[in-house]
Amino acid sequence: MTLPAKPARRPSNPRFSSGPCAKRPGWTPEAVGNAFLGRSHRSKEGKARLKLAITKTRELLGVPADFHVGIMPGSDTGAFEAALWSLLGARGVDVLAWESFGKGWVTDIVKHLKLEDVRVLEADYGVLPDLSQVDFSHDVVFTWNGTTSGVRVPDGKWIPDDREGLTLVDATSAIFAQPIDWAKVDVLTYSWQKVLGGEGAHGMLILGPRAVVRLESHVPSWPLPKLFRLVKKGKLDAAIFQGETINTPSMLCVEDYLDALQWAESVGGLRGLMARADRSAAALFDWIDRTPWVQNLAVDPATRSNTSVCLKIVDQEIAALPAAEQTAFVKALAARLDAEGVAFDIGSYRDAPPGLRIWTGATVEAADVEALTPWLDWAFAVEKAALTT
Repeated sequence: MTLPAKPARRPSNPRFSSGPCAKRPGWTPEAVGNAFLGRSHRSKEGKARLKLAITKTRELLGVPADFHVGIMPGSDTGAFEAALWSLLGARGVDVLAWESFGKGWVTDIVKHLKLEDVRVLEADYGVLPDLSQVDFSHDVVFTWNGTTSGVRVPDGKWIPDDREGLTLVDATSAIFAQPIDWAKVDVLTYSWQKVLGGEGAHGMLILGPRAVVRLESHVPSWPLPKLFRLVKKGKLDAAIFQGETINTPSMLCVEDYLDALQWAESVGGLRGLMARADRSAAALFDWIDRTPWVQNLAVDPATRSNTSVCLKIVDQEIAALPAAEQTAFVKALAARLDAEGVAFDIGSYRDAPPGLRIWTGATVEAADVEALTPWLDWAFAVEKAALTT
């Protein structure tokens, strides 16, 4: 069997990891050279930098004026946990899960908070649960974009405006890349290290007015860790949403986030970011459509992520292998591309079906995705040939 030659063209940036994600194009450490370091984040100047990050976030995302935007510890996980622990328990809960992170929220709600009136609506990797079955008299918990399955909700039309319960949305790989209808959202969280390529450890918590009413009227039956406390003396702790963080933030990471926001403004704001993600994803989708050995893990085109694109191998010989051997094949394929320096960290998430996961968010250039695809074909051919030798 004659193996194909290595492609001549390489991606300029081989960083296709789904988190932390690629830095913005042109980023260098000098971008954070003026970080507010060695000073208190509670000083006047420190608070001003934190407040600026909140203000620029609100402006870029078009967050309604009556919503609150705050910086939280613990990345998206910390922000979403704070919401779950602070808000749930007042009524029943519907929690949707179709990938690893959604299933993690199921575990928290059922096994740790131990709520009794819970409905779990699950689906296999590649598809959504039946959204028509959601009971909006309950609080509803879901991920907008399933990072580990590449499946997103198509829009917010399935969420009624006159819902009784709250919607709690983990949007970490959707925000800045997919349109969010704020009328459908009561709580939304995300981390800096996804679509804008910021650094980790910090999360954003956005609360709508209905969520604030819940916070001020409902006292959870369980003790709340300090990092989750959003209420002070029965009222929303407004200081959190003015830049007074619960614990000490990294001002280096704050400066990096501010740099990413400034870059986002330079490429056309939110519309520009979404267009960039769409172009990069389209380059990968076009290759998938003409490639017989691979398919998008997301079955319905309307639910296919434009950030975390997950791929499954459908070549008959590889698909016929036992699961362990399929996993080994995919790991070898990803390792070969890593060794060539053309694609880092593109193996599927550890809990997901064996396959590839390629990030196409706004910081990834479409030209780099186009340059990657011949390498995917080359690595597949080489690894398949190795099975017979």
